[in-house]
Amino acid sequence: MRIIADAIIVLWGWRRFAVALAAGALSALALPPFSAFPVLWLTLPVLVWLIDGAVPGDGRGAIGRLMPAALVGWAFGFGYFLAGLWWIGAAFLVDADKFTWLLPVAVLAMPAGLALFWGLAAAAARLVWPDGWPRILVLGVAFAGAEWLRGHVLTGFPWNAFGYTLTPIPVMMQSASIVGLWGLTLAAFIIFAAPAVLASAERDGRRGRLLFMGAAALLVAVHAGFGLVRLAGASDAVVPETRLRIVQPAIAQNEKWQDENEDAIFRRHLELSDAAPSPEGSGIASATHLVWPESAFPFFLTDRPDALAAIAALLPQGTTLITGAARAERTEATLSERVFNSVYVIGDDGEILSAYDKVHLVPFGEFLPFQSALESLGLRQLTSLPGGFSAGTARRNLAIAGAPPAAPLICYEIIFPGEVTAPGERPGWLLNLTNDAWFGDTPGPRQHFLQARLRAVEEGLPLVRAANSGISAIVDSYGRVRSSLDVGEAGVVDGELPVALPQTVFSLYGVWIFPFLMVFTLCVATIGQSPRRISRN
Repeated sequence: MRIIADAIIVLWGWRRFAVALAAGALSALALPPFSAFPVLWLTLPVLVWLIDGAVPGDGRGAIGRLMPAALVGWAFGFGYFLAGLWWIGAAFLVDADKFTWLLPVAVLAMPAGLALFWGLAAAAARLVWPDGWPRILVLGVAFAGAEWLRGHVLTGFPWNAFGYTLTPIPVMMQSASIVGLWGLTLAAFIIFAAPAVLASAERDGRRGRLLFMGAAALLVAVHAGFGLVRLAGASDAVVPETRLRIVQPAIAQNEKWQDENEDAIFRRHLELSDAAPSPEGSGIASATHLVWPESAFPFFLTDRPDALAAIAALLPQGTTLITGAARAERTEATLSERVFNSVYVIGDDGEILSAYDKVHLVPFGEFLPFQSALESLGLRQLTSLPGGFSAGTARRNLAIAGAPPAAPLICYEIIFPGEVTAPGERPGWLLNLTNDAWFGDTPGPRQHFLQARLRAVEEGLPLVRAANSGISAIVDSYGRVRSSLDVGEAGVVDGELPVALPQTVFSLYGVWIFPFLMVFTLCVATIGQSPRRISRN
């Protein structure tokens, strides 16, 4: 291993860049749909050795001295995000005559921008880069901090945060109930970069290297062992007399907003809602709550009394419809109209009982930042709505008859850890309505589903997910899938609502856990480095 490390450390110029790019791209295999996380024990040590070799030349300023490391981090991150997010380009092919020209920009510009955070992390790590195993801890802190920033800066985009590589199956998700995604991100960088110490110089001490590797292995064992213990005591209890039916219509995105398809799409939702998936099935008659996906209606529901009447005719007495819908708010004084991406709760008489408006909108998807300036350049958001959607004012629970209150989360609102419930209002379940048809049968919907499941584990709350084209599912508070439909399948998911768990450690103290872990890790690195400085003096 020392021979390999030395060969990587001495790389220079385009060769160093190419190796960093390739290692980053291979690292994306740890994400869904492959979830091949062992590859990271090969690629993360490469990142460490590349930073080892990112030594500046003489006579450079402060920025110049850190630039080689920053370029390594950026190239590694660009490979990781490019390989993990290429599928975003599919959205630009839905309305191809308007957006195809932006496809190369979107597919390349977003990974390049996200990689800036990893370039910053590599530069920060190199600034204090110690010898031996403490540098692994420094790398973990720097890159985990950069990932946290990525999840918050400019409204945040924590998609494919590195911590998800440690959560491919429920046994490996349970630690999120204590440390959350950001704690797992810190652990992931340390665990997967740990083998780099096996190629450290002899002065670092064989005993120290083995002890650190043992500690990293113990961290993996504790992570998996905690999951085994927690799941061994897991309950399969459900909320009494709450029976769900989730409709997944699998409507192609390029057909969804065509005026001539309005009635056909609405009928499809109605027909699937009352379909019997087996000869023993009773259709909608057995459901107390019917769930339709995001933007189920290609029209404003309040403008169509006939549609509300059809819903009333569909729903048995006591059954409630929960559906995504575009909601228009008109102001007569100014003749203006604001449109919200919303969730409606509709009673069996067709009356709209309550609504929630999406708070965290998708930049460039649902609204255009710096709208006037960018529209003057010919840009607009992907959603075919002049001016884009307006944001809701606050996150809140939905009261739903016959079920515990739900925390509604539309589309990517569910990817933000610690932000899926209203402050001081613990719901009984998470309700995620999404479309995902924008991205077809690509890794995108599967990555989205993993992130949604981890929110259930973090909060100790069951998840009910309705997606236009998949993945629709009922997930319990441990992240286990009770029933589901895969990407592209049309049909229904029937099942009962799992019970919520008591509040998790993360849901109670999540805001403090990550900074505590960061400070603790830096303290360990400092203590580990001190004897080295003494021995060299």
